[in-house]
Amino acid sequence: MVYYMCSDTVSFWSDAPASMLPTLRTLVSAGLRVWVFSGDTDGRIPVTATRYSLKKLGLKIVQDWTPWYTKLQVGGWTVEYDGLMFVTVRGAGHQVPTFKPREALQLVHHFLGNKKLPTYPF
Repeated sequence: MVYYMCSDTVSFWSDAPASMLPTLRTLVSAGLRVWVFSGDTDGRIPVTATRYSLKKLGLKIVQDWTPWYTKLQVGGWTVEYDGLMFVTVRGAGHQVPTFKPREALQLVHHFLGNKKLPTYPF
């Protein structure tokens, strides 16, 4: 039996990778746009753990800790790496769209539109 890392649910699948870092490395190396996002109140996979993991990729930081905005408030923070964007969502837990659906939609909209998140309120 295998336990999922982010729940107590038992799974009979044993073909999942132990880490997504090799996959992320491959995608970045191929020149694909990659965004990794995390709720900043996620107790299962905290922002600090994600940052520590991304650091193992050895990517150069292009722009460190920049706020991004929804209409009138900070929606979270971004760290732009060479080839990858890490985005936090303020006040969201493990399942970001459940906690912050508008902010999650804003992330998807900007990712698909190949646009940076707003760096000032709009």
